[in-house]
Amino acid sequence: MKKIVLFASISLASGLLFTNLFTSMIDAKSWGCDIPNSIAAAREYFKNVDPGDFFRVFSPINQALGLIVLLLFWKASPSIRLGLGIALVCYVSAEAMTFIYFFPRNDIMFRDAQLTDIELLKKTWSEWDKM
Repeated sequence: MKKIVLFASISLASGLLFTNLFTSMIDAKSWGCDIPNSIAAAREYFKNVDPGDFFRVFSPINQALGLIVLLLFWKASPSIRLGLGIALVCYVSAEAMTFIYFFPRNDIMFRDAQLTDIELLKKTWSEWDKM
């Protein structure tokens, strides 16, 4: 049972990593290719749901599984405990960075900024893309 939870945690973390990579390599490049038209297209596409909705569901599940796995394997060995603890810190750090850095920029690009404020949109997209 412990190994199943461990593999579920690893699988979910891997899925989140590749989702982040896809968003950064594909989506973000599309958002910035023809501002403001590309932002308008993304806003239309994200009218009902956006990538943030995915991360708001699966990131906390990932963190919970990371904590559960750490607790389940606490007595296994110090090196396993250290590795699982570092993984949990990485999960929490990534979530914090998402909420502090990316979600505010998503709000500017996809909700708050006027499409006529091209400089703000370009600056915000550039910050998002560089990170």
